Amino acid sequence: MIRVRASGTLGSVRRLLQDQRGLTTVEYIIILCLIAVVGFAVWKQFGQTVEYKAKGANNVVNTLPTESTP
Repeated sequence: MIRVRASGTLGSVRRLLQDQRGLTTVEYIIILCLIAVVGFAVWKQFGQTVEYKAKGANNVVNTLPTESTP
């Protein structure tokens, strides 16, 4: 059986893979991106709903009589 000594490049790679100091930052960035994507989707849907309501109200106002007859 050949045993590889953890030194040099292989040791550096193992230390890099075991280092977890930056993981929380990456996790927070991923969560922030997911929240942003969901927020944009909700904002777009909400904006479309407001647009449809405004157009419907505009159509109702346009159908009202403009002159009053006594």
